[in-house]
Amino acid sequence: MLSYISAKEAAEKWNISQRRVAVLCSESRIDGAMMVGKMWIIPGNATKPEDKRAAKYETKQVQLKPFVKWAGGKSQLVEQIKQLFQQEGPGRLTKYAEPMVGGGALLFNILSLNIFEQVYICDINAELINAYNAVKYNADALIDKLNAMQLNFLPMDENGRKYYYYSIRDKFNNTLLNDDTCTDKAAYFIFLNKTCFNGLYRVNKKGQFNVPMGAYKTPCICDEDNLRAVSKALQNVTIVCGDYTQCRQFADSNTFVYIDPPYRPISQTSAFTAYNTDAFNDDEQIRLAAFFDELNGKGAKVVLSNSDPKNIDPDDNFFDDLYKNYTIERVSATRMINSKATRRGQINELLIHN
Repeated sequence: MLSYISAKEAAEKWNISQRRVAVLCSESRIDGAMMVGKMWIIPGNATKPEDKRAAKYETKQVQLKPFVKWAGGKSQLVEQIKQLFQQEGPGRLTKYAEPMVGGGALLFNILSLNIFEQVYICDINAELINAYNAVKYNADALIDKLNAMQLNFLPMDENGRKYYYYSIRDKFNNTLLNDDTCTDKAAYFIFLNKTCFNGLYRVNKKGQFNVPMGAYKTPCICDEDNLRAVSKALQNVTIVCGDYTQCRQFADSNTFVYIDPPYRPISQTSAFTAYNTDAFNDDEQIRLAAFFDELNGKGAKVVLSNSDPKNIDPDDNFFDDLYKNYTIERVSATRMINSKATRRGQINELLIHN
């Protein structure tokens, strides 16, 4: 005798939203599905229909880009950094590691080139890494949730948006991250990133996200094409949550390692280093320099970026002393994150490499 399951059970079985199951039933794309009263029932042996949205994407050429905004994003330095591994010559570097991946501006440029056989990324921010894993493994369900939030949020007036934003922020802070909540938390995380002030990720001493709502008219909360492109690109990427030193198991003489730490503040108002509850102070910068030495000893090609303290104090030789055995390049970049627009502008940043 044929047994039936509910739309909710089918959603859990196929790892998609219940709303998506209802849409598939209404489109007659699930054989044997029928409406009983006001609910859909589905044959227990029914198979998940092919996602036409994903198939549609296969015919598109989408330039990979970060799916979240992130303080210190390296889009401006991508070309200079790429030149450093291209100088090594073809075939020498076959592996890529980014142990402080953040938003992944360089990562997605690298993945678009498809030149490395193995790719490894890591970050200490558990919520960020959960979002990467959700995009990699649960793109359909994540897109459904983000689309729903976008449809709810955009038509609202300012007061409605504030109420909705802070309700999502409360859900994000009050939901424990586990196997059952990982996709929900990733959706909350991306929604908050797209709608909060300056795209910042900042937490208080309790580890709670506390950034207020931003003033965007039409934020793109769900960029479906990019999310699907990123999901496909991440399938062969090793994703790790933890301290940057964990990449020592991956790195060898065939590896290009790019390290993008929280920048050393060049002023009292630029200290955006609280991406998690542990501050990245000068002692941490010194620990990182020791790890740079370790990777250099393995024969890896290592590149690190940081702020240039000489923007403010020409006599500040902190990094010049710390990395005196390596090449230090000063490159021009635009600082985009500051509470006052008049304080954003051209500054020098450091590219340090062996």
